[in-house]
Amino acid sequence: MAPDATAPVPFEVPVERGKIREFATATLSENPAYRTADPVIPPTFLTTAGFFWQSSESKAQAHHDLDPRRTLHAEQEYVFHGPPPRAGQRLTATSRITDRYEKEGRRGGRLAFVTVVTEFRDENGTLVAEQRSTAVETAHAPKENDQ
Repeated sequence: MAPDATAPVPFEVPVERGKIREFATATLSENPAYRTADPVIPPTFLTTAGFFWQSSESKAQAHHDLDPRRTLHAEQEYVFHGPPPRAGQRLTATSRITDRYEKEGRRGGRLAFVTVVTEFRDENGTLVAEQRSTAVETAHAPKENDQ
């Protein structure tokens, strides 16, 4: 399968001090860097962008054609190209499908994989972070007795 050729639609991600603190609390982190007057984000904080800031038009995932009843989250990775973003920054993000491939499952049946990369750029357009997420679609929905 070829990567998606459609142009990514940018979306804005405001990095808010209170949301950093809430995220740190929700993930049980006691790192003081997340609770200062000028906090940095926890590494996985960027996951919230897809839930709270990304529109349906900007979601590359909406165009992957995987059946949500048979799709699982397979892998997540974050790459920072310098210091992590801080409260007060306004990031611009874009998501795009970078890879599609298939494998034969151990229990038989095709497994379809889709990798989506979201790039986060600062106010100057500098790439500050990337989020890479892979989803896998099973050939059939799991049965109650599958273990």
